[in-house]
Amino acid sequence: MTATCSVPLIMPRRGRGLALLCVLAGLSCSAILIIWYGMNSDRDYIHPVLTQLLPAGHCACQTSTTFQCSTCLACPEATLQKPSSLSNWQWDYPRDASNEALQQSQCRVAFPGLFEDVVRAERHWLGQGRIAMEDLDEIHLEQGMVRAFISRGYLHVVAARAKGDDHRRKIMGVLGSIHRALAADQDRSLRKDMEFVFSVEDKVEDVTSPDMPVWVFARTPLEQGVWLMPDFSFWAWDNPKNYIGPYDQVVEHIQQLDIPWDEKKPQLVWRGKPSFAPKLRRALIEAARDKPWGDVKQVEWSTGKNVLKMEDHCRYMFIAHVEGRSYSASLKYRQACNSVIVAHKLQYIQHHHYLLVASGPNQNYVEVERDFSDLEEKIQPLLQDTESARRIARNSAQTFRERYLTPAAEACYWRSLFDGYSNVWNASATQRINQDGKQRGLRYESFILLESSMMYEFQADQLQFGP
Repeated sequence: MTATCSVPLIMPRRGRGLALLCVLAGLSCSAILIIWYGMNSDRDYIHPVLTQLLPAGHCACQTSTTFQCSTCLACPEATLQKPSSLSNWQWDYPRDASNEALQQSQCRVAFPGLFEDVVRAERHWLGQGRIAMEDLDEIHLEQGMVRAFISRGYLHVVAARAKGDDHRRKIMGVLGSIHRALAADQDRSLRKDMEFVFSVEDKVEDVTSPDMPVWVFARTPLEQGVWLMPDFSFWAWDNPKNYIGPYDQVVEHIQQLDIPWDEKKPQLVWRGKPSFAPKLRRALIEAARDKPWGDVKQVEWSTGKNVLKMEDHCRYMFIAHVEGRSYSASLKYRQACNSVIVAHKLQYIQHHHYLLVASGPNQNYVEVERDFSDLEEKIQPLLQDTESARRIARNSAQTFRERYLTPAAEACYWRSLFDGYSNVWNASATQRINQDGKQRGLRYESFILLESSMMYEFQADQLQFGP
């Protein structure tokens, strides 16, 4: 009796256990699918509860960067140590903006604060015992990376790896910018030889360790070993679906079409894909939803819905800026407008971010929390006092459009990067010939003539040189 009675008592418990496991598995799968949908959907609306459940993803939402620039915008130029030959020289936007051949001393006078990250990286590597060839040899070239050297003032490509045409175009943009800065250098022939590695990927962690001396477009405050360089789109941004062109050409076009302040819409505009950074971007969408001052919408590139040309953003008094997978190259395009930039606390640093000023007489943008919880309280006073908003917008245009994002400033930054890096480059000379007697690098002028397919996995010492 005991044995026969035990069967019906045990079997239901097993059945209940299996059923519970099935229910838990089903709930887990449903939760995963719902969160996946929330992270990858570009729908205008998903329930706020789901928005709260979304993980931070690529954005560490509790971290941000506060810039304390030692050669700040508040410091008048008169306090700078000017060489006697430059005692009467001052930056003049119409005259100097496109002058890529400014002397080093002129660069220092024209762009105080622009070279902060070069100084930081140089100090870091002085403390690390400088950079040797062995340090570069330890860097594995991932896709989107290039190894190159400058010798006798000329750029040579040692190796390059590109995953498709997007990488290749970005690599060509960086190499073109380096060549342009060298070609305009009045002391080109006196420049020290040096070798370096750069990456065109969005994030340092995509390709290498933050301790490696790689040149990158953006970094977080903890990524101390890397060196910041201007991003590829200063040369030009172009792909089959979206032609933008050289940055200075975009600025010229925007200036021609920009409208007077009093004619701008008293609204905050933003267009983008929420799925690029769902936690951040959906927070902006919800903070501005149904607000009379908000014109914040997701775009559908496949249909063209809600797409807004860059110059049309300038028709608004306020333009929102949100980081994407990492940094967002679109900030400088927004800064080309005579409008107020509204940005959350930034996690990623680009080379010109040190010039961002969030308060005081030189304020040139409005900073809000990363979850946009204070967006309305920051916008409303400026809607009521549009003269204050006009001052911030004008400061932004004068600081970035008319000074620190000009072709002259970009060339000055590149040469400052060359100088700072070469000061900690520990090799006495860059090898032009390897141990097998083959040339290690291909001159830039020859590299750009290669077939695109040859650039995807390029190794200079595998080429046949000579007639």
